[in-house]
Amino acid sequence: MFKKDQQQERDLFESERNFRLLVEGVADYALYMLDPTGVVTSWNIGGQRIKGYTPQEIIGQHFSRFYTDVDRANGRPQRALRIAREQGRYEEEGWRVRKDGTFFWASVIIDPIYEDGRLVGFAKIIRDITERRDAQLKLDQMHQQLAEAQKLDALGQLTGGVAHDFNNLLMIIGGSLHTLKKAIGNDLKSQRAISAIEGATKRGASLTSQLLTFARRQSLNPQAVDVAERLDAMREVLDSGVGSAVKLQFDIAHGVWPVMVDIAEFETAMVNLVINARDAMTGGGAITISAHNERSGGETVDGEYVAISVSDTGTGIAPDVLGKIFDPFFTTKPIGKGTGLGLSQVHGFAHQAGGTVRVVSELSKGTRITILLPRKEEVVAAEDVDAVEAGGSGIVLLVEDNPDVAAVSTGLLEQLGYTVRRVANAEAALREIELDGIDLVFSDIVMPGKMDGLGLARHLKATRPRLPILLTSGYSDAALNVRGDFPILRKPYEIHELSQAIAKLPR
Repeated sequence: MFKKDQQQERDLFESERNFRLLVEGVADYALYMLDPTGVVTSWNIGGQRIKGYTPQEIIGQHFSRFYTDVDRANGRPQRALRIAREQGRYEEEGWRVRKDGTFFWASVIIDPIYEDGRLVGFAKIIRDITERRDAQLKLDQMHQQLAEAQKLDALGQLTGGVAHDFNNLLMIIGGSLHTLKKAIGNDLKSQRAISAIEGATKRGASLTSQLLTFARRQSLNPQAVDVAERLDAMREVLDSGVGSAVKLQFDIAHGVWPVMVDIAEFETAMVNLVINARDAMTGGGAITISAHNERSGGETVDGEYVAISVSDTGTGIAPDVLGKIFDPFFTTKPIGKGTGLGLSQVHGFAHQAGGTVRVVSELSKGTRITILLPRKEEVVAAEDVDAVEAGGSGIVLLVEDNPDVAAVSTGLLEQLGYTVRRVANAEAALREIELDGIDLVFSDIVMPGKMDGLGLARHLKATRPRLPILLTSGYSDAALNVRGDFPILRKPYEIHELSQAIAKLPR
């Protein structure tokens, strides 16, 4: 019997020894005991690795030293022990502090230890899950960015489709107005009515252009642009737009790289940003336009970019609103004060130019919106063409499938002095050109058949390189592939814009 008791004691001692070695040898977890008041009574190698304390340094110290100053002030350590005692377990994730003062994200479990029904202390298990948390946050961010991209793409498809049809209507209205103006003569009442219709048509064209830019389906004429020079040229216009209560200042770095953008869209984006900043400062303030070179490498952009920022000292943007500011028609302005398309245009312009947009905002302190545009190696001097609504001559082959738009375009070309032959698709155009006598091809990009307007233009460039070609579109994914190979006239266009576009064609 005595030998049996000795054997049991030896077995118990060996079991306790093995358990102690196991606990003390675990390196991935901090496993330690607390007395009922929270004082550390044991410490393993995992605790030393994770928190930086040796057993001699930490045993006998209160476990609250692992918490942040804010958590200690709020009584978080005592609350954790109380919950563990009352509910049988305490679990949480939160920031903890190492010996060297650095922070880590910890997974914490506290279990009460009882002996003969009496609380003798707590067992505490802690794991450093900072890397896992960072990975999860990055994954959540990627999911959020994907969801945002899918939402914007769906909105872009919707708005782009509506704008496409609307542009053709505006083309018909605007072109017909030019004919009516000549027909009514000096009838003042009729002239006022037509002027009102003209104003509404231009406003509609502007809104449609912003929709198409947001949808990234705007037909663009990209050119190499000197950013500093272009912003300097806009100073007077921007300054007059902000009013006397707002101070407009510029901070343009030396040697800012050129970019490849559509000048009209670039200027529209800058005006939209400045007006948006002005409206955020009802009591006045300061707007700073800055530009500098940036070599980026990250989740959103990678490469050499020009960062163009518009900063204000206004009210800032609330966090719950920040994710919606680029949605078309979303606005926090009063009714009649904004269309909700300004920032949509900025977003579409930046992405269609191969860049992106960044927003930093703090309530009551202001907002900074930055457009990142890819660097262009060199600026090619633009041709100095100052065409007006001048007469022309020769035969124009008009390739347009919409009969109403074709009728308007034909009328404008004839008013400019051209003879017009009209066909509805690229195949018919090729047959017409074989007959010779064509001096200029003016073609829509989107049309039915196996070949669209861009395909027609490329075919003609290869087979008849000296034949002038002018493309037009109000909406086209195909227009994105033009890449400056052919000039594009946007729909809706007016007679002077058509005249200027033809005058610029190489002969």
